[in-house]
Amino acid sequence: MTIKALVAVRSGSTRVVNKNIRPFAGSTLLDLKLEQLKRIPNLDGIVVNSNDDTMLEMARSHGVETVKRDPYYASNSVSMSDVYKNMAEHVDADTIAYINVTNPLLKDETIIKAIDTYKEMIKEGKFDSLNSAHLIKEFMFKDNLPINYDLRHQPRSQDLPDIAALNFALNIISRDRMIESKNVVGYHPNIYLIDEVEATDIDNPIDFEFAEFVYRKGNW
Repeated sequence: MTIKALVAVRSGSTRVVNKNIRPFAGSTLLDLKLEQLKRIPNLDGIVVNSNDDTMLEMARSHGVETVKRDPYYASNSVSMSDVYKNMAEHVDADTIAYINVTNPLLKDETIIKAIDTYKEMIKEGKFDSLNSAHLIKEFMFKDNLPINYDLRHQPRSQDLPDIAALNFALNIISRDRMIESKNVVGYHPNIYLIDEVEATDIDNPIDFEFAEFVYRKGNW
């Protein structure tokens, strides 16, 4: 089984302009993620998929594979399902570890352990993807009604049911299944829990500042 990391980055982010390559803790999110992935011993390669020539050149400076993405698959109108399928078709490996640069607090040991876990679960045949998630312990409502607790018998927050939210920090799936399902989540996913700090995803300027602060501390 060959496993390659797939790092997808594109130009055009609006909420945090150029977030993949803007200064972050003395480097950039893209550079830091590639440096991290090169440290992971149970990966067989790294592929950066992007529509942006600057990002592709940065990736080449790290000695990793690059794929120039067709502009259509980097637009705001294309379905992510079609994007996933297209990206998987350009990876030469049995298995893809789809890893986002916008989760800079994900630890090396978490990636290593997740890959080992994926290999074992594939042997057992119970799951077809491994997808990182974190628990949501909040009082949640929909249409003015609570959806995860009884309003008249309110529990402590730690006693709320274990509801997991995908964070897309780390997803492992076979290339063929990713193409077939057009997703990084298979038909029988193993929801792989990581802690809330590692799950931090940069989606707005406050996320960026928080992640940079914690990353600089380096002891989370």
